Amino acid sequence: MNETKEQPGRALGLDVGERRVVVAVSDELGLIASPVATIDVEREGLPALLALIERYAPTVIVVGLPVTMRGREGTQAAETRRFVELLRPHVRCPVVFWDERLTSTAAERLLIESGVRRGRRRQAIDAVAAALMLQSYLDAQRAERGRK
Repeated sequence: MNETKEQPGRALGLDVGERRVVVAVSDELGLIASPVATIDVEREGLPALLALIERYAPTVIVVGLPVTMRGREGTQAAETRRFVELLRPHVRCPVVFWDERLTSTAAERLLIESGVRRGRRRQAIDAVAAALMLQSYLDAQRAERGRK
């Protein structure tokens, strides 16, 4: 995965699906990630995502890259890379990929432990997974800075 040595600042996380992009954002110190929106790209298009990017003015955009447990990229990873190539010309900050393996599983476990009912869980998994993916990136960047 791409690693960057970003300075602390707001990061925006994207979980790109076939039809929707789930967006998570960090606080301005780059410490805590939270889900903020789900954009139906087919209906709302790229302008809705660009409006969120402009609103939050991130120092980095972190895109979850779906890879297999063996680290191989499949069809959805290729679609994600194509989406990022459409996005890059419209943004000023770096766009990096981050391994999103097991984030959906972790999100579901977290929601179960929190007592969220099955019907509600299905709606929330993607949002929580996007926040977990971004949080993983933030934690790794903080650890990297701490080693210096």
